[in-house]
Amino acid sequence: MKEKPEILFLCHRIPYPPNKGDKIRSWRLFRHLTRRYKVHLACFVDDKSDLIHTKKLREMCASAIFVSLNPSLARLKSTIGIITGEALSFPYYRYGEMKRWVNNTRARNLVAEIAFSSTMAQYVAEPVPGCPRIVDFCDADSEKWRHYAAQISGPMSWIYAREGSALSVAETMIANWADASFAITPDEAAIFNTRKDITRHVHWWSNGVDTDYFDPTLNLETEVKGADIVFTGAMDYRANIDAVLNFVCDVWPQIREAIPHATFAVVGARPAKPIQALDKNAGITVTGRVDDVRPWLKQAQLVVAPMRVARGIQNKVLEGMAMARPVVASPEAVIGITVRNGEAICIGDSAPETVELIIRLMNDPAERRRIGDNARAAVLAHYNWEEQLDRFSQAFEATLSD
Repeated sequence: MKEKPEILFLCHRIPYPPNKGDKIRSWRLFRHLTRRYKVHLACFVDDKSDLIHTKKLREMCASAIFVSLNPSLARLKSTIGIITGEALSFPYYRYGEMKRWVNNTRARNLVAEIAFSSTMAQYVAEPVPGCPRIVDFCDADSEKWRHYAAQISGPMSWIYAREGSALSVAETMIANWADASFAITPDEAAIFNTRKDITRHVHWWSNGVDTDYFDPTLNLETEVKGADIVFTGAMDYRANIDAVLNFVCDVWPQIREAIPHATFAVVGARPAKPIQALDKNAGITVTGRVDDVRPWLKQAQLVVAPMRVARGIQNKVLEGMAMARPVVASPEAVIGITVRNGEAICIGDSAPETVELIIRLMNDPAERRRIGDNARAAVLAHYNWEEQLDRFSQAFEATLSD
């Protein structure tokens, strides 16, 4: 049997377990690649609880390195970017141990090097003759920082604006030297492709959903009490914190006034202190980390995604849809998801509109069922992982054959 060719796969966060947006995508891509190639995996681990998964990943790899990253120390380390003029995200992920391992691995006879995220592209910035470099940006992170800057005032606004500007320059430079690069949606790719200094086209491949796993017909034995309305996501992530706090401030009081028994659950790991403070307040439950979000989704009457800052595709939206639940989302949360408003999803442009949508759905089981059924049908039709990974493979393999 012909031996599999070797590739290098660099990832800014360990790609397992697939329990948050970027890790879902990196895990699917990593697993897809291991079926065709001998993969050398290099990644950071910023959560000690993830270290138990290194054995599983090593068994799937030709070789692997897992570099522990302390977020607090990394933030301190990143400030060197203010002196060097670069985006702070790059020194945050710059470690000598990682660089030495990557350089040794690059000396092998690799057929390609794949960097997952712009921050990992720095490790393959210098080309190896005859070895294509591939970058999956996922999102245009520079735009996220610009949005953050617009939301606040004071010194942090300046820092976020600076990061957005510096990252935009770096992303464009990376896209120009990469042999192929990708974003997560056509809209996200367009951000790169319309920049004045871009010289190479950025492709896209979207996320999917495991509809066998997120299946509302499964018998999910659980002691979860559940809630009427559910939000899912990592609750130490700024955009999720912002979404929940604004929902609780601007929407939830009116929901409780109209439906006093209504309950709301915030389901996600590592809730920040402002999120923890919501627990047991006015029908709100803050779960912290859960082993399985599906029971919460299955028992909910509807799912909310009131994001004010969002990049790429929101997995929380696709998963809620896959579980045949009506999703009430902000316009920002549905960018990149091609479904019709009022048919397979409900979009609230403002707090009053979101209140109206939720109250109507809470009082209309038939309408909830109609939208939920349409939502699952849309996911089955358009958000299959194999179909999306085929998009990646076609562009990737074309690069290898050039």
